[in-house]
Amino acid sequence: MGKAKKEEEAVFLRKKITLLRAFSLLIGSMVGSGIFISPKGVLRNSGNVGLSLIIWLACGILSLFGALCYAELGTRITKSGGHYIYILETLGPLPSFLFLWAEYFAIRFLCAENALDLVHPRNKPANSAVVSLAFGRYILEPFFAPCVAPLPAVKLVALLGYYIVLILNSWSVSWSAQLQTFLSVIKLAALTLIIVPGMMLLAQGHTENFQDAFNSQSLALDKLPLAFYAGMFAYSGWFQASFVREELVRPERNIPLAVIVSVITVIVGYMLTNVSYYTVLTAEDVLVFQAVAVSFAQHAFQRLISVVPILVALSCFGTMNGAIFTFTRTLFVASREGQWPPLFAMIHIRRHTPLPAVMLMFPLVTAMVCVGDIYHLLNFFSFSRWLFIGLATLGLIVHRYRHPELPRPFKVPLFVPVSFTTICLFTVGMSFYSDPVSISIGCAMVLSGFPVYYLVVCRPMPKCCHDLFYHLTFKLQVLLEVIKQEIRTY
Repeated sequence: MGKAKKEEEAVFLRKKITLLRAFSLLIGSMVGSGIFISPKGVLRNSGNVGLSLIIWLACGILSLFGALCYAELGTRITKSGGHYIYILETLGPLPSFLFLWAEYFAIRFLCAENALDLVHPRNKPANSAVVSLAFGRYILEPFFAPCVAPLPAVKLVALLGYYIVLILNSWSVSWSAQLQTFLSVIKLAALTLIIVPGMMLLAQGHTENFQDAFNSQSLALDKLPLAFYAGMFAYSGWFQASFVREELVRPERNIPLAVIVSVITVIVGYMLTNVSYYTVLTAEDVLVFQAVAVSFAQHAFQRLISVVPILVALSCFGTMNGAIFTFTRTLFVASREGQWPPLFAMIHIRRHTPLPAVMLMFPLVTAMVCVGDIYHLLNFFSFSRWLFIGLATLGLIVHRYRHPELPRPFKVPLFVPVSFTTICLFTVGMSFYSDPVSISIGCAMVLSGFPVYYLVVCRPMPKCCHDLFYHLTFKLQVLLEVIKQEIRTY
């Protein structure tokens, strides 16, 4: 009785992510704004409708392979942190720091895509600022139609939405998880609203847009890596459960179950959605129209026109919530592992949330949204992300051979991580040919973490700096009412 009471009063991240919440986190992270706004990145870089549908299916299968690899890693490695912790535990501290540097410092500070380009997203996957700006634009669109909402208003609404998400994540893990469950239901309903009218028209014989679907004259083989980047971005989010592994109820069972069900659900939903788009719209329409879902509603179901912008905005809101929920856990774990300031490994004494890690997002998101009208090169974010995901699954192969004695609650056939790793690294390599300038910039950003690692992380801090840093950390700890976790959760 005394032990149970002591554990109840202790400060640590509770296991509040049930199977349903894990499923909602994955669905809510995968089904983002891209499938509603414009799938034309795949079409533009594949060249025709038939190949674009094949790429959508291939990206779904590849995502399933990656999700299965991460499910095995999540049952083998008991820490939260996703890509970061898997690279750290399998390949070592230097690659994990390079991931942290590329993903959460260089790219997130320096890469904010043009807000004016939101309604026709490029091949590069949008970062958090772009998702929030898309949220702001589609919230305001009904009020300014047929005109375009002014950019300052879009930014203001985007910041307001993100601040709501941040406050919610600071206040309660349960509330943010419940919101994600609700928004996931909304997203699936939104897909259904697009799929049903399209399937009805297809059943009535409207197949003219699929004639000559594999037109070889428009084939763009040299751009296929960029088409895969666009498709994989639409599926990205299948790895989110690994970021909150320590907070999952029965992770050995629920991680594999959640990723398999959610990824298959999204594959089916995306394929049917794309078929619905092409049933109603021609390939030229998909490439020309700014927002495919809105154009689809105008052609297929007029009564959906006023609903689509709201659904897209809610979809972005769910993506924002899922991203904050998982991103803060990466900072929390990196701090606990000694590669980030120790304050960010602390938890609020009453709310049991990683408050410092969440609060760091306030200035970060504000800066990204405010400079969101600065246009940067398109594909280096994808280069970094898929490079490190490929390294994480390579680490699974290494980990198997280094630690055959560890329990294996879930194990995938060896060809799954080998195939996924090979395709990821091959696509990353091929992207140098498809877009050499942007990918070179991405490579340079990753490599810029080397001197930071050896000069800052590896070297002990001078005593004067150490004392000042300790004093500042202590003052912030008292102000925020946070302490280090009192019970080991891994």
